[in-house]
Amino acid sequence: MAWLALVISGLLETVWAIALDRSAGFSRWQPSLVFLVAALLSVLGLSYALREIPLGTGYAVWVGIGAVGTALVGMLALHESASLPRIACLFLVVAGVVGLKIFH
Repeated sequence: MAWLALVISGLLETVWAIALDRSAGFSRWQPSLVFLVAALLSVLGLSYALREIPLGTGYAVWVGIGAVGTALVGMLALHESASLPRIACLFLVVAGVVGLKIFH
């Protein structure tokens, strides 16, 4: 259950990062509200997961999911560069997160 909470929390990190960008410096209330709710739920889920998962592993997985998810949304939906080197770097992040899980 802790790993499920951690994955969902990582996905919520992607949600709040996108909402933060869309809030235009908190000048738009809807994305600002999405940011606040997603950030709170993301941190609460991380807190729950860290009851069973070591801090270093849990935090790295949480950040990794959020970073890769946010970068993918940027590339796929926001027309950010999807160059081969950027994609290769995302694979390295995923490999690192998988490695932390395997050697946990």
